Amino acid sequence: MANQLEQAIKDKTATIGIIGLGYVGLPLIDAFVNSGFKTMGFDVDQNKVEQLQAGKSYIQHIPSKTVTNWLEKKQFEATAEASRMKEADALLICVPTPLTTSRDPDLSYVEKTTEAIAASLRPGQLVVLESTTYPTTTRDVLLPILEATGLKVGEDYFLAYSPEREDPGNPDFSAAGIPKVVGGIDDNSLRIAAALYEHAVVNVIQVSSVEIAEACKILENTYRAVNIAMVNELKTLFDRMNIDVWEVIDAAKTKPFGFQAFYPGPGLGGHCIPIDPFYLSWLARKEGQTTRFIELAGEVNTRMPRYVIDRLSEFLNQHAKPLKGSKICMLGVAYKKDVDDPRESPSFHLLDLLLERGVDFTYNDPHIPKLPKMRHHNVPAMESQELTPEYLAAQDCVLIATDHSAYDYDFIVKHSKMILDTRNATKNVTSGREKIFKA
Repeated sequence: MANQLEQAIKDKTATIGIIGLGYVGLPLIDAFVNSGFKTMGFDVDQNKVEQLQAGKSYIQHIPSKTVTNWLEKKQFEATAEASRMKEADALLICVPTPLTTSRDPDLSYVEKTTEAIAASLRPGQLVVLESTTYPTTTRDVLLPILEATGLKVGEDYFLAYSPEREDPGNPDFSAAGIPKVVGGIDDNSLRIAAALYEHAVVNVIQVSSVEIAEACKILENTYRAVNIAMVNELKTLFDRMNIDVWEVIDAAKTKPFGFQAFYPGPGLGGHCIPIDPFYLSWLARKEGQTTRFIELAGEVNTRMPRYVIDRLSEFLNQHAKPLKGSKICMLGVAYKKDVDDPRESPSFHLLDLLLERGVDFTYNDPHIPKLPKMRHHNVPAMESQELTPEYLAAQDCVLIATDHSAYDYDFIVKHSKMILDTRNATKNVTSGREKIFKA
């Protein structure tokens, strides 16, 4: 079976199935289509399937013309029929791995997907988990489900882990341009998975086990979370000392060695950094240990939205305005600049706190025209407001939560009464700086 699958990969006659057609799955499809493979996309959301089959993309950095190109070349088909997974030679799992309300790992999407694969698993298939998770997931969660089919891993089918490294909105790195770490359950699985990815990505780094590959992803994101927590904590200190933390960081990063710049913000967002450290903390508790450093970083980052609201209240008070009843426009609800991705965005934590305090809330985001429903937030039905001079002048404060490049910050500052900038977005604004406060 290994030889046949390897030959099909070498000849590019293998069909690649991507399960989960979101911010990770679609760029991965693009990488494999561009390298000459036929692909199948699987998703439980029939609406997504129908849009893709019609040549329409629902993700900003994957244009509709790209999807149309896949279809015209007959290298892509989307389906919600899990039974068709047997048609793919490789199945790459790109489903969500969120947290439960108690901040424990929620692997329900991974487990259900693996059960769906097992229902039609056939000899000669490769299964790769790409979803971010804690070390041992592939071996302890996926493998038992697949083994229950009676097929033998490493001989009949193959199992590996290769963490996604997507950075939505980053024009310098597409899925094909980011090196891929790959770990296999056994030597055959590693060799076959590496051979597959070598066709689609710039470089493949083989590691000795699936646990190494899983831990690699957790390390990458925990590293970022911890360093962001440090500058967030420094921001709260420097604010009290009237020191601009962004200017401090810009000065420090001129050192050509031993320093990497991380920047503060209103909280963490995205599908990895706010979540992955809690996976590691959960795993540590399971092993009878504590990760105090990581947990402290999590505490610092999760309290940043409340810090922003406290600063907003202070600044309004300086203008003899109470927070309750004030008109607040929030700029940006995406979790990072220039993307249409709202996952885990700190803007929704800010929204919750603002509504609790009785503000007259509106928002603008050129990438998110309507507020989406969120699992852990009570989000009102609301549309993005046009940033006219009259609208801005009517607000008591404009809160910059996401620093999209599309914003004309000179225009916004000129027509606003007060700006609360959580991203240093107004750094280059020269006129009206007396109206700008940072948090």
